[in-house]
Amino acid sequence: MSFVVAILVGTVLLLLPFSTKSGHISFVDALFTSTSGVCVTGLIVQDTGTYFTPIGQIIIMVLFQLGGLGIMTFSTLILLVAGKKISIKDKIIIQQKFSNTSHKDFKSLIKNIFFYTLFIEFVGAISFFIIWHKKFTVPKAIFNSVFHSISAFCNAGFSLFSDSFLSYRGDTWINVTLILLIVLGGLGFLVLHDVNDIFFGSARRKRIQISLHTKLILTMTFFLIVFSFIFFLLIEWNSSLGNFALKEKIFSSLFQVITARTAGFNTMNLNTLSFAVVFLLISLMFIGASPGSTGGGVKTSTIGVVVTFIRSKIMARNSVSLFYRTLPLELVMKAFMVVSLAIGIIFLSSFVLFLTQPGMSMREVFFEVFSAFGTVGLSLGITPKLSAVGKIVLILTMYIGRIGPLTLLYAFSRQKAYGKFEYVEETVMIG
Repeated sequence: MSFVVAILVGTVLLLLPFSTKSGHISFVDALFTSTSGVCVTGLIVQDTGTYFTPIGQIIIMVLFQLGGLGIMTFSTLILLVAGKKISIKDKIIIQQKFSNTSHKDFKSLIKNIFFYTLFIEFVGAISFFIIWHKKFTVPKAIFNSVFHSISAFCNAGFSLFSDSFLSYRGDTWINVTLILLIVLGGLGFLVLHDVNDIFFGSARRKRIQISLHTKLILTMTFFLIVFSFIFFLLIEWNSSLGNFALKEKIFSSLFQVITARTAGFNTMNLNTLSFAVVFLLISLMFIGASPGSTGGGVKTSTIGVVVTFIRSKIMARNSVSLFYRTLPLELVMKAFMVVSLAIGIIFLSSFVLFLTQPGMSMREVFFEVFSAFGTVGLSLGITPKLSAVGKIVLILTMYIGRIGPLTLLYAFSRQKAYGKFEYVEETVMIG
């Protein structure tokens, strides 16, 4: 409900005359833009840099900053600053969102989340400003730097440039800054906290115990980036990357596989990509970022648990083990449930789009829906062409993708089972 309220407030603000240069925007477009902002997706039906006024752009920036960290986290900070007490239930909800371990100091958890966010976004803005103060006026350079730093760390994908970052695909400084912001935002705050402890612990020669969660996230992130980068580079070397310089080929390949994990920026025309690479990007969009991060998708840890389960069964093991730890069966079931619900929602949304947008290809529709669910923001160019019904389908898909299908299921499911009994057991054929 907190996300719904934020989306509706954002919609009302974008509908006001001072938010757009023409003084008018349709309700569906305002709702779509607000949802895309709060759900840190980045899909747009109107160009952010040319259609909206600076005030409208600030509203969008605030929306994806709120959405990136979570509405409840912001409201909790406000209550803590005001000296109000937070209920035990709300503390548990927020702790479960950002961590799989219990924090004794709840205030410290909230403080660390905001410290990491503001520090990383500030450094990112400074990095952008070093380049852009030579190209733009100082006020515009500052605004562009802050906007894109927040957008990158929150994995929002909104850009004030009509071509996103196509003109910067060979710029080492801009590429490295964007990549670091996107990766750090997608790791999750628990992982950032553990990495921070590891760094300072090593400096003090203090032994730090890394959590299983952090090990899994770092491992999955590393393999997803490295192998996807190699596949992208090899497949597109002589096709879409054929006319690029060596540095542009490397940066374009690396950037696209990283931004496809939920960021949504792009440094090349996606319509020039082969079907194999489009499928690769769809897979990355489906996996997404990590739990407790600013990104969406089914999450890297979910896929990691599923892969670990399959490996355990292939090796004929009764238990599911990972890094010399046994994973509980309930966790494995939860992972499969998330993947199953996600696939169901994606195919349902795609089916409705096929009905309402008959002129669009399967490639375009699937790419758009996976992008919306993974809160990525990449598109093959069909977003502005969608009908009102098509936009509403993507609005719902973005919303479910951001809050998570499991959250939606829990919100409408029974709190307790009625009756404690079991029926006679009988099997069916599988596979």
